[in-house]
Amino acid sequence: MGRSYYNGGVSFPVRAITLDLDDTLWPFAPIGVRIEQALHDWMLQFSPRTAEQFPIETMRALNRRVIDENPQLGHDMSELRRMTLRHALQHSGSDPDLCHPAYDAFFAARNQVECYVDSIEALQRIAARLPVAALTNGNADLEMIGLSEHFVFNLAAREHGAAKPDPGIFHAACERLGVDRAQVLHVGDHVEMDVAGAMRAGLRGCWINREGHAWAHQDLQPDLEFDTLTALADWLDATQSPASEHSAA
Repeated sequence: MGRSYYNGGVSFPVRAITLDLDDTLWPFAPIGVRIEQALHDWMLQFSPRTAEQFPIETMRALNRRVIDENPQLGHDMSELRRMTLRHALQHSGSDPDLCHPAYDAFFAARNQVECYVDSIEALQRIAARLPVAALTNGNADLEMIGLSEHFVFNLAAREHGAAKPDPGIFHAACERLGVDRAQVLHVGDHVEMDVAGAMRAGLRGCWINREGHAWAHQDLQPDLEFDTLTALADWLDATQSPASEHSAA
């Protein structure tokens, strides 16, 4: 049986869901490995000098450095990746215009995801009951992945101009949903960026804690904690009105 926690042991009304993607619907670690290998293979074919000077470990360090040196772009992982590729190509004496097809290779690998075993069925159940909006700091493409039909929209940090846990991105999602913040449940894996960030922005917070980590904040507790999305779907079935009774504007 999955572990569960309800703050105060009581239910509350939920009229819409905002849902994190990476490490909530699917694990990101295997995607990261796939990205690095795909980019290296692409460079070997189209820019061997870059592949030689920037093997996987060196390219990884470069990307980390670009991220650290450009905090103003922390909401735009796509641009940070392009900056990494342009630097590697230019530094190795290759054509910087190769950045565009190299990024395409990255993006294809980035959107090859393997969902957690419970994710798709649980997402289908949740989306049949309530409007679900994706709310992500990453650059996953739900159309490419094949899950867009379950979401009313995908609000990415790049589109909004600020990343979670900035309250503005949560507020913007609620406005697009047409639902009061207190009746929107944000669901995600990250203690600070997802759950604490959402709750401080006035939303309800659900922690998907698949690894059994300890909660890191003493000043607040998640409204809900589950180790699978299935457990969340079960909670919604048990505590919420039928979908026909919800009427998000």
